[in-house]
Amino acid sequence: MAGRVTVVGFGPGDKGDMTGRAVTAIERADIVAGYTTYIRILEAQFPGKKYKATGMMKEVDRCRMAIEDAQQGLDVAMVSSGDSGIYGMAGIIYQLRAEMKADIDVDVVPGVTAASAAAAVLGAPLMHDTAFISLSDLMTPLERIMKRVDCAGQGDFIVCLYNPKSKGRPGYLAQAADILLKYRAPTTPVGIVRDAGRPDMTKTLTTLEELKGADVDMFCTVVIGNSQTYTADGLMITPRGYPVRNG
Repeated sequence: MAGRVTVVGFGPGDKGDMTGRAVTAIERADIVAGYTTYIRILEAQFPGKKYKATGMMKEVDRCRMAIEDAQQGLDVAMVSSGDSGIYGMAGIIYQLRAEMKADIDVDVVPGVTAASAAAAVLGAPLMHDTAFISLSDLMTPLERIMKRVDCAGQGDFIVCLYNPKSKGRPGYLAQAADILLKYRAPTTPVGIVRDAGRPDMTKTLTTLEELKGADVDMFCTVVIGNSQTYTADGLMITPRGYPVRNG
């Protein structure tokens, strides 16, 4: 009997931010597989489950093991924080299923991605066209990343940056900010949310000009407004374009 891999986006980590489908998939699974940090988060929410964890840079190995377990007839939940289809494991699972010629079922369960979790904290910054860009160059050449930033700047997209800064690449965020400053005002609002939706969450409002000196790391999501974005009452708001009358 063929097994199943359900690729689950579990959002920020708290059960209250998980979809019903995500909770059901994890609860019914014979094995919950994922990155070590994600497994630690879920162990507190779903005690008593059987878990398999691998470290950073072991994504392909992790997905291959999940498919092998499913080939034995098991129900496997392959978990990712945020959304499983946005920088998550959904693509790798589909690619490996084809490569391995695995006769298994694959389901994808969406979740609250970092961008939407951060946006809810900041106010309403993603109300218009938005570009999601990861500044990690582990799998994408830096030149291509910065070209995408440039194109987003030209198109006046709101820009949501994932993986904005690490010890190994401390200057990429400043480089991206300099590119966007060619197209929008230095006072353009920027929101930084660290650990969005988690107990230690912090929120910072700054400007594009000041972004280069901001305290940012890999746990942050950076939201850079478009030409219409403004701040009010500690919130970051991008108008959608509806005719709103005052008074």
